[in-house]
Amino acid sequence: MLIVHHLQRSQSERIVWLCEELGIPYELKVYQRERATLLAPPEYKALHPTGTAPIIQDGSVTLSESTAIMEYIVQKYAPDTSLKVPASDPGFADYIYWYQYGIGSLQTSIGTPMMLRWSGADAANAMLQRLDQRQEKNLKFLDGRLKETNAYLAGDEVTLADIYVVFTLTTMRLFSPFPLTAYPGILAWVQRVAERPAYKRFIEKGEQGDDRGVVPTVMEEAPAPMRPGA
Repeated sequence: MLIVHHLQRSQSERIVWLCEELGIPYELKVYQRERATLLAPPEYKALHPTGTAPIIQDGSVTLSESTAIMEYIVQKYAPDTSLKVPASDPGFADYIYWYQYGIGSLQTSIGTPMMLRWSGADAANAMLQRLDQRQEKNLKFLDGRLKETNAYLAGDEVTLADIYVVFTLTTMRLFSPFPLTAYPGILAWVQRVAERPAYKRFIEKGEQGDDRGVVPTVMEEAPAPMRPGA
């Protein structure tokens, strides 16, 4: 059976949510971050040479990386799912673009200044200021898309693009807090996602038992940050 190793408050949430959207059988193993460091526990790191979430096992196969796992699960267990838009669909180009944008541009624009802050850079740091401007530009761009008539990134139905990107605008904010006050399109989208039955099941199964950081992180204001040692 497919085993999903889920590190709480991490990118592996995508895989739990995906399995719930697909309605496929899987075994869920949940791990908490270490309080002293916020890193994965040793038993999680030992599952794969990268030691990073997400990780799945399926028979003799062990995989890491969100997109590799998402493609693997869809192609093996649900090749006809509407979560992956075919080339014949009018929304195909939007699907491909926003899926890859979330991977290649959006998460990088938020994750890079986060890492720089963790390294000790303060608000006066010129590189950090440029990166913050880049983050704001990307958020405004995404917000513009989501203020259009479409309910989701590729149209009126949720797709892998949404499943990939939502983490960046919700749980990731626990590590690099920022508000969504200026982005009503993004805010409405993440709140809409949070009402999906499959997303609620992911929260119920995967995020309970850890009192650090409110999940789902879909509030308008900046969330309280998760901090090492807390």
